[in-house]
Amino acid sequence: MEFNPNNAVVRLCMQGMQMEDNNRHAEAKQLFMQAWNAAQNDFEKFIAAYYIARHQDNIADRLTWYEKALQLAQAVDTDAVKGAYPLLYTNIARCYAELGDTANAEKNRALATSLSSHPGDKGPFYHGTRADLLIGDLLTPGRMSNYKEEFLMNHIYFTALVNGAGLAAALAKGNGRERVYIVEPMGNFENDPNVTDKKFPGNPTRSYRTTEPLKIVGEVTDWPRLPPEEIQKWRERLADNDGEIIN
Repeated sequence: MEFNPNNAVVRLCMQGMQMEDNNRHAEAKQLFMQAWNAAQNDFEKFIAAYYIARHQDNIADRLTWYEKALQLAQAVDTDAVKGAYPLLYTNIARCYAELGDTANAEKNRALATSLSSHPGDKGPFYHGTRADLLIGDLLTPGRMSNYKEEFLMNHIYFTALVNGAGLAAALAKGNGRERVYIVEPMGNFENDPNVTDKKFPGNPTRSYRTTEPLKIVGEVTDWPRLPPEEIQKWRERLADNDGEIIN
């Protein structure tokens, strides 16, 4: 299942996160429970369970919910959730440590470390832009950011979700036509640290970056486009975001 910001459960969790940011934790917890009750599949339940775990005052209850989130993620077992395994194991280890269970704490820390290597996502991968490119062209780092003025990017960013690339194309600077290219990483790549574990656990948007070139190997000409009002909302969110880009 692909991550979708318009999903009802995801929206409830986003509202809960906003309550967290405003220190309205009781309301946040209520929204996360609403998300859990509204969840229709293991992916939605995994996301809700993760946030419910964070709001448990009792350590044993927190552990129960984190383990439930892990079990649900393992049931889904797609690239959309695998990036969350290190975070889940780390939180489970922390709970065991607080409960005085050293053996299980060490075991889960080791699992977190073993899974914190390079992403295993096989793609296909996409890059959204307004640039007019040709098959065989190489995208390289050193270009200006689409989202921050006068900011030189040290990486090339891409995603395994065509809709995510489509959104990137819609938000890209310039007057050219929105283009979504199929790309092939020419070297190692890593999870995008600007999104991984920042809001949602792991890297559900399957967003990556590389210092190596991306080769254009094709183009997608049809993908679900957001209406203009939704694009405007995304532009406003970017304009209001004062956070630093991890470059």
